[in-house]
Amino acid sequence: MPKKYVFKVLVAGQGGVGKTTFLTRAVTGKFSQNTSMTIGVEFHLLNLTIDGTPIVLQVWDFGGQERFRFMLESYVAGAKGAMLLFDLTRMVTLDNLSDWIKICRKNDPGLPILFIGTKQDRVEDITVSDDYAKEFLAPLNLYEYVKISSKDGTNVIPAFENIARKIIELNKIDLKAP
Repeated sequence: MPKKYVFKVLVAGQGGVGKTTFLTRAVTGKFSQNTSMTIGVEFHLLNLTIDGTPIVLQVWDFGGQERFRFMLESYVAGAKGAMLLFDLTRMVTLDNLSDWIKICRKNDPGLPILFIGTKQDRVEDITVSDDYAKEFLAPLNLYEYVKISSKDGTNVIPAFENIARKIIELNKIDLKAP
């Protein structure tokens, strides 16, 4: 039986960008339009299979409201990766990215962070171009940019597979080793 790996992954970004909806879609396969505001942190488990090996992601959903940020730094210990979300339809959700990165990288300045634009399905409402979003990658040391839609499921599971593969790569884990 192959070894099972468990990795802690943080999900951060301003309130209302779709973090909880993203996680609900990934964990249940369903779209939930009516999610309540996350107060502090919520915890989810997501089972994946990467190259035939079972991977469990412990996903920590950080509340996006500024009034909860003071408590978030205490939850980052042990994280192996993070996902930083913004809303493609609201330019203002890009305003505090460096604050989120500071929180996520408190214990690990090299923590890999995947940059995710949400609400890709709302094509007519998108105000953030791909080129503009990609301008944040190098200055903030984000390793890749992807767009997702929690509504129709586009790229939701692939985004989690992406961060899992990056964690495996950076930690030099050989999934084929016994």
